[in-house]
Amino acid sequence: MLFNSYIFIFAFLPAALLVFYRLGSVSRRLAALWLVAASLFFYGWWNPRFVGLLMASVTFNYAAGYLMGYRLQRGKAAGLLLAGSITANLALLGYFKYANFFVANFNALFGCKLPIGEFFLPLGISFFTFTQIAYLVDTWRGKVREYDFIHYLLFVTYFPHLIAGPVLHHAQMMPQFARPTTYRVHWENIALGVSIFVVGLAKKVLLADSLAAFSSPVFDVAREGGQTMFFEAWIGALSYTLQLYFDFSAYSDMAIGLSLMFNVRLPLNFNSPYKSTSIIEFWRRWHMTLSAFLRDYLYIALGGNRKGTVRRYANLMATMLLGGLWHGAGWTFVMWGGLHGFYLLINHAWRSFKEKAGWGPGGAIARSFAAVLTFLSVVIAWVFFRAESFSAALSILTGMSGARGISLSDSAGNHLGIYAQKLEQFNVMFSGLAPLSRINPDKALILIVLGLAIVWFLPNVAQMTQRYRPTWESLQVAKFDEPDGWLMKFLSWRPGFLQAMVLGMLFAWSVFSLTQISEFLYFQF
Repeated sequence: MLFNSYIFIFAFLPAALLVFYRLGSVSRRLAALWLVAASLFFYGWWNPRFVGLLMASVTFNYAAGYLMGYRLQRGKAAGLLLAGSITANLALLGYFKYANFFVANFNALFGCKLPIGEFFLPLGISFFTFTQIAYLVDTWRGKVREYDFIHYLLFVTYFPHLIAGPVLHHAQMMPQFARPTTYRVHWENIALGVSIFVVGLAKKVLLADSLAAFSSPVFDVAREGGQTMFFEAWIGALSYTLQLYFDFSAYSDMAIGLSLMFNVRLPLNFNSPYKSTSIIEFWRRWHMTLSAFLRDYLYIALGGNRKGTVRRYANLMATMLLGGLWHGAGWTFVMWGGLHGFYLLINHAWRSFKEKAGWGPGGAIARSFAAVLTFLSVVIAWVFFRAESFSAALSILTGMSGARGISLSDSAGNHLGIYAQKLEQFNVMFSGLAPLSRINPDKALILIVLGLAIVWFLPNVAQMTQRYRPTWESLQVAKFDEPDGWLMKFLSWRPGFLQAMVLGMLFAWSVFSLTQISEFLYFQF
């Protein structure tokens, strides 16, 4: 079931809320069981046969965690059980997600003809697997204190995060599920949750899906062997860069908003990453819970920065390569991860050089240059992330470099007159955006400029609502500063008639724009 669907918005969500609070007034345990049942129904709506797989995974990991933490308590047997449980989880993930990838590469490398099966990737398998691996490790470390099976079942299957994250920690969720006030209606949380959900819905329907109309044709041409020129290639790359941003930002906002309606605060997973002035900062803002998971359970486990500079850089690169492979079973994803690993190595080396040279952070101009350089580096990496092959990615990048020339419209050539002939000597053509007749470059430019203005200059939803503490992290802050600047003050959320009217119109516009099913991009990961 999709968050951006009529059945979810007008049937599932109202029923889930009404029954949850009605049962909560009678029995918290019944309300928790209802939310588990609703979450399993939500998951099974897509493909019911994978509900059994999810339940088997949950039961196995709960049993392993219970034995490890409650019975074995960090002995040698607990360590063996931890290793075996993690191996079992990764084997399950590898079977569904990477079996065909490894078989195809084995066949290509050794000239074999091993059969490639037809696997259906269970939705959210990466997220619920990583969530439970974190639970097992935290249990072995002695951080888990509660072993209530119903709460654990809800922790894993909780529908706002189940399909595309965030990756949760046991300690973040269990105290909230155990709190009596969670099961009572809190109208401020419902109002705030609905508001955040509506903003996320608008991002998905009005921005992300609109940008897809300009990115997909460009990458389709590259996939089919066509050669895009300068403007076409940049339209495709920037459109996808913004499409992925608004798509993932939308899901993250909608998940936070939905969870707030149930008085549960999820961790922040997306924090204006395109405002970053370095790749290090980018990875602290993009898919924050996955970045933290890779850091805490992979990078540090490999040795982190404790064994010298060379080993530190090797660990960074290994972490990013595996992070790329986590996103998809393809060499283009590995290349994307490798590029970001290379960026991080350069970034850390540059910081080390600046510290030794005694250089300061730099002024506004230096920060602006760093932000632009970071953004362009991210755009180049996204080309490999989106393309279906290396040849398609290189075709797009060649076009972006201007090596194939620049194509302008016939009318531009007529206006330029004699100068058009001179420009043709520099590989400028006046034949329109061929072969991309399906896109309107003027509309694409307007949407790209609008998207860049939003991601660079406007506050995000967490900032606009921070005084009402919408995320798990916001609960850990003693006091927030008052909004600074007229724009921040104007956009800050507060209960009121005017904001309700604006959000109501935005909701209506988004709902009437739901003309086709559009999955979230991170569903495929």
